Amino acid sequence: MKIRAVAPNNRKRAFEVKTSNRTYVLPYVKSDPEPTASDHVAQVFVDEELGHEGFTYVLKSGREGSVHIDQVLEYNKDPDYLRNILLYRLTLEARKQVDSSRLSKREIVRRLGTSAAQFYRLLDQTNYSKSIDQILALLHVLDCDVDLVVHPHPVRVE
Repeated sequence: MKIRAVAPNNRKRAFEVKTSNRTYVLPYVKSDPEPTASDHVAQVFVDEELGHEGFTYVLKSGREGSVHIDQVLEYNKDPDYLRNILLYRLTLEARKQVDSSRLSKREIVRRLGTSAAQFYRLLDQTNYSKSIDQILALLHVLDCDVDLVVHPHPVRVE
């Protein structure tokens, strides 16, 4: 995901990051070095060296920091980002299971009812066009159980 624009908001004490479909907020406290009232943001720009996937800021003191879009998406709990992280983790586990399985890759492909090319696309952890269903089917063929555990955040009483 590319960043189109970024601006500091000293009133909110946060960076406002604009992408093609949404504007996200990242509090200053989530950046390093952290901008403060005495050492405020002097300059901020979308960093071309980061492929427009991050921004760099310079503080009044001359210290500078960079933030990648993944930090912004994770902080904002972007659903697409969280899906991709889950898919990535499941794919890594599927790769481990394929490597340790006694089944041949040809037999796994046959049981999945797919092509060898599709099987190798499933094992590519950078391919986010696959569905979680496909990875779960692969894990099932490998005789793996997948348990989904939901951990609620503790409620804060103030």
